[in-house]
Amino acid sequence: MSGGGRRKAASRRVRPAKAPKPASRLPVDPGDGRPTIRRLRTQLARARKRIEELEASADTDFLLDIPNRRGFEREFHRAISYIKRYHASGALIVLDVDGLKPINDAFGHAAGDQVLKAIAATLVGQVRSSDLVGRLGGDEFAVLLWNLTEADARAKAASLEEAMDRLTFTFRGRPVTAGASAGVAVLGPHAEAGRALEEADSAMYVRKAQRRHET
Repeated sequence: MSGGGRRKAASRRVRPAKAPKPASRLPVDPGDGRPTIRRLRTQLARARKRIEELEASADTDFLLDIPNRRGFEREFHRAISYIKRYHASGALIVLDVDGLKPINDAFGHAAGDQVLKAIAATLVGQVRSSDLVGRLGGDEFAVLLWNLTEADARAKAASLEEAMDRLTFTFRGRPVTAGASAGVAVLGPHAEAGRALEEADSAMYVRKAQRRHET
């Protein structure tokens, strides 16, 4: 092939297409997602707070603003674990209001609620801030006391009974007293939560029978 033919053939060759230029990217602002993150964190904090409030309300007696049975037993089990681990000591006192049913029957449940509120406030005022007062249900209360000997625990139970006996109320112009009977279980390294509650409860019923015979 002549030189002229080679030049014509070369001119007919297809040149490779040029690669397209990449589309230019917009600059990314690293702060674009921050408002969303802040908003989500705020929502999460509110949700956690609401959960804590619901859990607290589930463990609190709505009338008396002290732990209910669920809340008290949860803290009591923790206390037993602490006592076992560190060989600490304590006492459980279970109290039952002696005259609540007659008050409810004669003056209505609003009067009974007033008695329960006064008893709860008195119990809280008679113990240390490290101790725990709870309502087990109805007219039954429990008190967890730390670092007491058996003699001290029984003396404390007697003083709580005296404080309950001193409470007086006036309904429809009539003076009324309620009183309470207390039973004690001493807590040591071998204590069991369920057994201690049963022991204090049984001792309370024995004491209630004694008080009935004393009147």
